[in-house]
Amino acid sequence: MLIFRGKEILTDTLTGNYADIKVPAECVVGQVSDKGNGLTAVEANAGYSAPEGYGFTLIREYFASHDDDASSIVARMKGLLGWKMSTRFCPVCGTALEDDTKETALRCPNCGKVHYPRVEPCIITIVEKDDKILLLRHKLRNQDLWCCLAGFIEVGESLEHGLRREIREETGLEVDNIRYMGSQSWPFPDQLMVAFYADWKSGEIKVQEDEISEARWFPKDQIPVSPQPGSISWKLIHYAF
Repeated sequence: MLIFRGKEILTDTLTGNYADIKVPAECVVGQVSDKGNGLTAVEANAGYSAPEGYGFTLIREYFASHDDDASSIVARMKGLLGWKMSTRFCPVCGTALEDDTKETALRCPNCGKVHYPRVEPCIITIVEKDDKILLLRHKLRNQDLWCCLAGFIEVGESLEHGLRREIREETGLEVDNIRYMGSQSWPFPDQLMVAFYADWKSGEIKVQEDEISEARWFPKDQIPVSPQPGSISWKLIHYAF
């Protein structure tokens, strides 16, 4: 069993792996079982404290300290848990949903519609120009971080089309030579981050003022405060692929 509390996961302080223990029923606010791997995950309430020998770790830090296989399990169970807790009624007829007996899915007992876990694809990108990279600061975030450009893919778009659109909307720049670099499940709640590098083609920086406070080119050896290890954004910025 995997135990989550918001953006944290309960881990064994000796091994660093997720804790396979039971949570008192009164502390459980959500639960999901995955038929694919036989695991169960629970969401504990804010008042649940780690028992002796265990502690809560940020999921991002868990990703940073574990390999892709271990991180994928945690990402899947956290994502399934969020989906199960937020998907309670059939959007077709409004009936309360039930667990499907064969698949990791929810079935409507009234109209028979089957609902599968949701995944939202997002592009995340570093634009390169000469020996510099483009980083942004967002208006809607509390942290004073310089981040990669990122955004959701819209209906009908390819990843490449969405990438060009996001860059154009947020910075006014045009790019080419788009290179796929990797991907990461980011279950907050259900993103699949698809990472690219791209080369500057034309244009001067003109930020989307309602979302971006500042965009700037930085030399690759002078990176400012940026996201921490565990995120694909960190990998892109620090060329860790």
